[in-house]
Amino acid sequence: MSDQQKSSPKIVLVGNPNVGKSVVFNALTGAYTTVSNYPGTSVEVSRGHCHIADRRYEILDTPGMYSMMPITEEERVARKILLTEDPHAVVHVIDARNLERMLPMTLQLIEAGLPVILVVNIMDEARRLGMQLDLDLLQKNLGIPVIGAVMKRKTGLDELRQAISDYAMVPYKPFVYAHDLEQDIDKIIGLIHGDYRLSRRATSILLIQKDDDIHDLVSEKETASDHQKLLEVTREISFRRRADLHLQISLERRKVCKQMLKDVVTRTVEATEPFTEKLSRWMMNPLTGAPILLLVVYFGLYKFVGGFGAGTLVDFFEGNLFDNYINPPVVNFLENYLTAEWLFELVAGEYGLWTLGIRYAVALVLPIVGTFFLVFSLLEDTGYFPRLALLVDRLFKKIGLSGRAVIPIVLGFGCDTMATLVTRTLETKRERIIATMLLALAIPCSAQLGVILGLLSAAPNALIVWTVFLVLLFLLIGFLAARVLPGENPVFYMEIPPLRRPQLRNVMVKTLTRMQSYFVEILPLFLFASVILWAGKMTGMLDNVINVFSPLVKALGLPVEVTTAFVFGFFRRDFGAAGLYDLQTSGLLTVTQLTVAAVTLTLFVPCVAQFLVMIKERGIKIAAIIFVFVTVMAFSSGWFLNKFLMATGLLA
Repeated sequence: MSDQQKSSPKIVLVGNPNVGKSVVFNALTGAYTTVSNYPGTSVEVSRGHCHIADRRYEILDTPGMYSMMPITEEERVARKILLTEDPHAVVHVIDARNLERMLPMTLQLIEAGLPVILVVNIMDEARRLGMQLDLDLLQKNLGIPVIGAVMKRKTGLDELRQAISDYAMVPYKPFVYAHDLEQDIDKIIGLIHGDYRLSRRATSILLIQKDDDIHDLVSEKETASDHQKLLEVTREISFRRRADLHLQISLERRKVCKQMLKDVVTRTVEATEPFTEKLSRWMMNPLTGAPILLLVVYFGLYKFVGGFGAGTLVDFFEGNLFDNYINPPVVNFLENYLTAEWLFELVAGEYGLWTLGIRYAVALVLPIVGTFFLVFSLLEDTGYFPRLALLVDRLFKKIGLSGRAVIPIVLGFGCDTMATLVTRTLETKRERIIATMLLALAIPCSAQLGVILGLLSAAPNALIVWTVFLVLLFLLIGFLAARVLPGENPVFYMEIPPLRRPQLRNVMVKTLTRMQSYFVEILPLFLFASVILWAGKMTGMLDNVINVFSPLVKALGLPVEVTTAFVFGFFRRDFGAAGLYDLQTSGLLTVTQLTVAAVTLTLFVPCVAQFLVMIKERGIKIAAIIFVFVTVMAFSSGWFLNKFLMATGLLA
């Protein structure tokens, strides 16, 4: 980090998920952003910078949080940033439609003595619902700057910049709770002597609530005798109030919020319900939400990603650009200068760094993943995903997941490797393991999906069997995993942002950022896979692996030539599917055999890039267990499906 970055005042954005924090972040920083894990965690934090009144500021977009008392790892990271980063200002972004529910966290931030600026976002939707907000009165009641905003349209951005530039003094303001609770808080305050980032009052309340991180912090800051006294008093208070402590604190804050909001919110004439609200309800209702989801999958995945991305764009990049203009001069150059056969094979041979690593990543996968990320960003910008999460939450609870898991699962249809990285946002370790396993087993990436859809589209019945079988197996394995793996079911709560028309700039920034992350995270893994395949070919190990798998392939009722597709599928998922395509065009596969091969290949072990990310995210032991389980399930399922189709003659 440069000296300039170290000296730049920090602006920390906080707030519930789906209230527009990222929109505020993008509006302030533009394209000057980086996304990386927060030190010591697997939670991503966005950092950027901006200039306000000739001064450079560093902007941090924290993970969503609901309270200063963290529950999830994301909330813990957001709170840790507030404890360690020494912000010039803490910008709390809330939804104008849900002031009473979100304002308690504002009170906590103010109570903690932090330099808070309140941004009341989504004001346009509040007005549309007939709400009139007196933000000047709210600012007077809270004692901090309050800004009304519609950040999607950059309304309020200039006011926010001005508030950041003018911020000079932290207006610490304690809020009075019930007398008995105040007495207990005062007891703790009197025993605290160390210097803390949060106010002593906020530190005392978190101590009473048994916040482990604050307890550890206090043990470092206080002397041994003072710490012992604090422990004794906090234990006594926590034990005495064990039945209703959290509830009482929450109720007291809500009571204060009602006082703060008195005369702030008024209702104008009852507004007519806009069409977007009706559409929003339809998306979350199972009867109407399921057909809408099918339309999104058909036009978004099947037609755009599978047809345009995997078809038109790949044909252009691979068949035209690389084959006609890029590959010939590159290969000629390498043939002239790489005279050693082993070296030429390593760089430009069948599994070379250029042939399989760079060319594959750029010409084959990038167009498919890019079109998927474009669709994903469009849907994300409209606010569809929180509604989809609520739609599937009840079903996902049956398989040990919450509606939040819909994000990595949907991302898996673009790139399972990227989706495995995103599972880090799930609440519990159990949920992350189940999601990782289901991604490895039953979610085909867009590259593989595009080829398989092209393979089976000529036989609609085969496509139906493939789809139904994968869906049923996904649900069955998830259901069993939820009952085998220890741990509690995840708790799911999500804010529903307004349904909006996507903003072109937001969509493009998100798409390009994700494609950049794809290259940074995945390209080295593809190059590594190239080296492994090259070494296997040069030493003959690749042929030995194919010979090992041949008996298993024959047991599925498939010709031995299919073995190569399975082995290559580990290194390149769509390459394995493309191998089936070649076999089908050669007339070596019947419709039944093609269906069995497509199902087995889809379920077969994750590609090497995904497997390496599984090791990185879940550890070598869990990754190895998932690898073995998925391999056994793939061939067992293929064997069962072959027997079933042969016995019923369903695809004869």
